[in-house]
Amino acid sequence: MKTDSKQLGTRITALRGNDQLLYFTSSSLAREDKTLVFLSDRTGSPNLFRIDLATSEETQLTRHDEGLLKSYVYFDGLPYRGFGKASVSLDSQRGQIYYIHGREIRVVNLEGRGRVLAELPPRQMTAFTHISHDGSRLCVPTTDARALDDERPLPARLPGYDVDGRVQEEALSSYLRIYETATGREIETVPVPKAWVTHVQFSPVDASLILYNHEWASFDTGIRRMWMWDGRRHLPLRSEGGTDGPWTRSRHDWVCHEMWERDGSALIYHGSYHNGPAFLGRMRADGTGVREIALPDDWKQYGHFTVGRPNQLVSDGYYQTPETAGPGNGRWIAGLQVDWDAGKIEWHPLCQHGSSWASQDA
Repeated sequence: MKTDSKQLGTRITALRGNDQLLYFTSSSLAREDKTLVFLSDRTGSPNLFRIDLATSEETQLTRHDEGLLKSYVYFDGLPYRGFGKASVSLDSQRGQIYYIHGREIRVVNLEGRGRVLAELPPRQMTAFTHISHDGSRLCVPTTDARALDDERPLPARLPGYDVDGRVQEEALSSYLRIYETATGREIETVPVPKAWVTHVQFSPVDASLILYNHEWASFDTGIRRMWMWDGRRHLPLRSEGGTDGPWTRSRHDWVCHEMWERDGSALIYHGSYHNGPAFLGRMRADGTGVREIALPDDWKQYGHFTVGRPNQLVSDGYYQTPETAGPGNGRWIAGLQVDWDAGKIEWHPLCQHGSSWASQDA
């Protein structure tokens, strides 16, 4: 498809620091998509802000000054101190924003009024939280601190350090901690043995179902990544075997970034086949009905996907034109129209995003 390589998006926030949206497991939009919630370090420490998309008026919602919390993705942060950038989850309908500061789980509304919801136990490292569709439950994944080398400082990219390998060797655990948002009471603590859990997502229609992951699996990546907690059992979702086109699903594949369809009918994920091309996948919540669509062989510029309306996705990578092909990560924000039955994807490039890909923030 012919594209205009000079096509750009419109800047929304002012140039006052490093601004970023919330993680793909959470919406960043509230008030019927009229308000955008974002993170910024413009004050010297990470904090939450909102912007009115009609007027461009920006409002600071939190006023923390203790720096960055050590957690998943932000390995070089401060142990048990500071703002957890990898923790924010927005309840769009009710305008409540949940996040972690130090060992405290906090909530703030769109007017900046906040409170402490609960306190996490000691010697636990945290990751991305998630709020249920009805706003009644918050899931906070934590992992035994030994997995991230306890309180010792770590480099941002963890070169040569195998977190999952330590988890397996030392039989460490993660926990799905479920809190009642009205009271802050921890109503359930679900151990996940020998796992490093970093993403949790309630079903959009059923708060008893939680999709979660085994992060950076050091073996069997293709079948260990995606799991479902149904209130009673831990259910693995992607099995070995099964064929889509010339490719057979393997434990040696790479799989990541699982998420729910907005109506809760299915799960979306992506990855790459062992010694094969990248692919986009979809399955029902019980792991059946798997459909995976291989991308063109030369589309190796890694990206992420997020869901839109049924059969619509948005990606920040993979798509490439002859002018933008080459080594490195993807350059395009693209819309996708997917025909799962026919195994076809229509790609519609929207703009070049200009990301450096230097960090999770970028």
